[in-house]
Amino acid sequence: MSDIIEKVKDKILDAISNDRLTLPTLPEVALNVREVARNPATTVAQLCAVLDQDAAIAARIIKIANSPLFRGNKSIDNLKMATTRLGVRYTANFATGIAMKQIFQATTSAVDDILRANWEASTDVASFAHAYAQLKPNLHPDQASLAGLTHRIGVLPIVTFAEENRKLLSSIDLLHEIIEATHQEIGMHILRAWGFPEELVIVPMQYTNFSRDIPQADYADLVTISILQGAENPSHPLSHIDLSEVKAFDRLGLRVAADEDQQNQMVEHIELAAAVFND
Repeated sequence: MSDIIEKVKDKILDAISNDRLTLPTLPEVALNVREVARNPATTVAQLCAVLDQDAAIAARIIKIANSPLFRGNKSIDNLKMATTRLGVRYTANFATGIAMKQIFQATTSAVDDILRANWEASTDVASFAHAYAQLKPNLHPDQASLAGLTHRIGVLPIVTFAEENRKLLSSIDLLHEIIEATHQEIGMHILRAWGFPEELVIVPMQYTNFSRDIPQADYADLVTISILQGAENPSHPLSHIDLSEVKAFDRLGLRVAADEDQQNQMVEHIELAAAVFND
């Protein structure tokens, strides 16, 4: 079985490197938003002018700004006020995440369950990562959530390849194994092609590197501890991992038991973030 997986992996990577398999692209509005937000001199008005091109995303940004996650003192009913409350970078990252859901749409029923499951898993990870980012001043919750939403982006070209080579769809178990063996490297290529910052580009390749040794916590660490939630349960797919060896917990200070208030605050934050990402 491993030989088959390795052969398919090589074929997929070869198809990508020779432009026979197209990498997914961000929706145009997300590309424009990220381009504008990349300029540190960008104003709220300039970002809003781009967001106004997509009424659905603009409406979601307003809804997010009014959500309990941001605890505003008064209700907001326009995009400019919503963007002011969230900030340019935060708004741009949320807009990117909202737009990304569009590219997780299946073209055939055969792969619909796979893409749906991957998107739902990614939004769950984004919720945990958003909350855990509060633990370190060098990590931003909006960037953390984007790391969560994109950590499995490499699944998309694999599914496309399977649709074009339909024998792979005859064994869903085999396809899942191919996905787990291949999506990390492809995800890195996609995020680099999208012009994402290197701190996010490395996440797909590093989030399952449980023994990684680096000086301080990064966004891959946030995704690592997020996917390990509940791993003590024997039914968890990562239950075989020795959590005492996962250094991300040490870098984030999660070996020390939090007091009850801190635990409750973290749980509340995760639930509030989940309500935003799963809307």
